[in-house]
Amino acid sequence: MSKIFAIGDIHGCHQTLNELLDLINPRAGQDRIVFLGDYINRGPCSKEVIEQIISVKKTYPGTITLMGNHEQILLASLAGGETDFFLRMGGKQTLASYGLKENESSSLLARIPASHLAFLENLMFLWHTEDYIFVHAGLQPGLHLSQQSAQWCCWARDDFINSNFDFGRKIIFGHTPFSNPLMTDNKIGIDTGTVYGGKLTCLVLPERELIKVDCRDKPIWPGSLKEVPPTR
Repeated sequence: MSKIFAIGDIHGCHQTLNELLDLINPRAGQDRIVFLGDYINRGPCSKEVIEQIISVKKTYPGTITLMGNHEQILLASLAGGETDFFLRMGGKQTLASYGLKENESSSLLARIPASHLAFLENLMFLWHTEDYIFVHAGLQPGLHLSQQSAQWCCWARDDFINSNFDFGRKIIFGHTPFSNPLMTDNKIGIDTGTVYGGKLTCLVLPERELIKVDCRDKPIWPGSLKEVPPTR
């Protein structure tokens, strides 16, 4: 039986990602790896994380890479959007990983490798199988998958998390950092806040095995993890 290895938010934590990849053992040509987005910002090594995932995609051609809100912010900044917002959301650390200072954000488009830009521009908003839907942040309840917006896929939080709407498949998502993975009847959230000093989590399907590693990257971004209610 083929397996799916879904990996939560990485946020520039390259050492942590490498440790997790060393622990999982997907079979090339048979299993899939699904990255749920937020590869960049806040952590120290965004460039290295993107380079590592590009390498993974070469080894495992079936790898799925989803768009996170932080990749969306970066692309908007590169297109002339709100650079200040990108910097506030941890873009300073991303610039530094490409050898740039905070006041050199306008130089990032020229500095970022073509392969990295192509990687960012080709990220998917969601991906699904017969049993699962994978998305960075969440889905709008009541809407068909074909009608889901980039805003919901990349930015959804409580309106999605607290909804009991049944999409007919279990939804695997990241974005909202929990102290432990959120496991409910219709959704599983696996952002466990590695950049906040938490863990990086991989969910192995269909077994629902959880593989976690502690954050190995410094400095840690200030933040907090959402506690998972014991009744959920």
